[in-house]
Amino acid sequence: NSAEACDDFDDNIAELAEGADILLPGPDVQTPSPFQRYLLSINLKYGRNLVVRNRRSATSDPYVKFKLEGKQFYKSKVVYKDLNPRWNESFSHPLRDRDHDVELRVYDKNLTADDFMGSSTISLKDLELHKTHELELRLEDPKSKEDDMGVIAVEVRLLFRDATVKRGPRFRPKKKQQNQGPTPRTSDPLKNQLKNQMWTGVLHITLVEGQDLPQYGQGDVYVRFRLGDQKYKSKNLCIQPNPQWREQFDFNQFEDIQESLQVEVFSKRGRKGTESWGMFEVDVLRLPLNERQLYTHVLDPGKGKLVFLVTLRPCWGVSISDTDNPTLVNQDERDSVMERFSLKNTHQRLHEVGFLQVSVLKANDLPATDINGKSNPFCVIELGNCKLQTHTVNRTVNPEWNKTFTFPIKDIHDVVEVTVFDENGDRCPNLLGKIAIPLLTVQDGQQVCLLLKKEDLGRPSKGTITLVLEVIYNNRTPLFVQLSQRPVHFCVCVVVSRPVLAPTR
Repeated sequence: NSAEACDDFDDNIAELAEGADILLPGPDVQTPSPFQRYLLSINLKYGRNLVVRNRRSATSDPYVKFKLEGKQFYKSKVVYKDLNPRWNESFSHPLRDRDHDVELRVYDKNLTADDFMGSSTISLKDLELHKTHELELRLEDPKSKEDDMGVIAVEVRLLFRDATVKRGPRFRPKKKQQNQGPTPRTSDPLKNQLKNQMWTGVLHITLVEGQDLPQYGQGDVYVRFRLGDQKYKSKNLCIQPNPQWREQFDFNQFEDIQESLQVEVFSKRGRKGTESWGMFEVDVLRLPLNERQLYTHVLDPGKGKLVFLVTLRPCWGVSISDTDNPTLVNQDERDSVMERFSLKNTHQRLHEVGFLQVSVLKANDLPATDINGKSNPFCVIELGNCKLQTHTVNRTVNPEWNKTFTFPIKDIHDVVEVTVFDENGDRCPNLLGKIAIPLLTVQDGQQVCLLLKKEDLGRPSKGTITLVLEVIYNNRTPLFVQLSQRPVHFCVCVVVSRPVLAPTR
């Protein structure tokens, strides 16, 4: 269940990169606006020790309104008969500037006029951008004689909308600064460059359903997830009150990426374009390990809710090393892998299929892209949505990388893709050739020299690449691997029996 590419998402954002900074939800189509540069995300968590407004039952039925410049932009649900209510509602609102305070007003729900229970404010000027602030807002009412009206707990995050501008894949080289000489090829910067690629955790995401979505007109509804450069777009479902996606996918978590998981729901109605029904964020840095978190996020007013699950798991099996000392050559490390996938540990590793080691040795006779008849090749290795790359070897068409990469296997039917690029300064790298190897065809430990192909894998390119691959499977998968790699003949025996008739008298 790897994350699929979301090209249309990139195209929409690329249109804004030239001028405006944001995407604005609208009734017909998203249009850029130079005036609304911020996105305010609020998670209304709970209230504590709120005041009594229903004297008979000594309780209240509280709900919360959020206002900006006197205009209401969100209203929470009512929690009945509770002075310590829990809402756990999340919502977002675009902002033009940070010059105004957000007013939070709490009311007690009545059949006639609702009773005021206190108010507080959130100062936008005091919020640090791209940081989640946990606030306990003390409620006040100058007209009330009550000294303590309780508190409302919220999480607030202010995002500068430039964060949504399109960025290239992780393997694209960074732009060189002006008046800067060539980067020295010393061992320490090279090790840091390779180390920064590796992820430290895996976000396992399950998109469950929508609740109480509006059902007016015809069209589709879908969800987009984004974490750094990783994107996932759900299936398009017909607009209905309770669409069921039931989709699962993974995102990798990197140490150098401090961004939140962005989730946005869209509706699409033919030629009218795409309308955003709400965007919100999940702070992945605050997620506990190995604990499944249920999120029921409230979308824009009148648009319903979105339900999904997120589990952060520690990462295992990702490494980059030199080919003279690969992971599986070290007997202690090999024993550790075998022990992890032993029969006695199988029940603890149900989501782990196996372990892949790829040694990228060299390439020969690559296409030349420079006027001097040379190239600056580097190699990208992909397995599912996992991606690692070698360093760049400058001015050659016969590079030797001699690097070994290891990946955890999540799907027995995955394909290893190896792509050779030419580094092109601050421009998009040129593709020199590509190969694809299904895991089920890997011959362990054998050096193979393969012809490179074009990007579509249908036509030959120029040059070859030399690899060594090895796979270790979880002990619960070898039988399936054997059945998948060779034809199996079954002998079926059919027994036909006749009913026994009782003797006649």
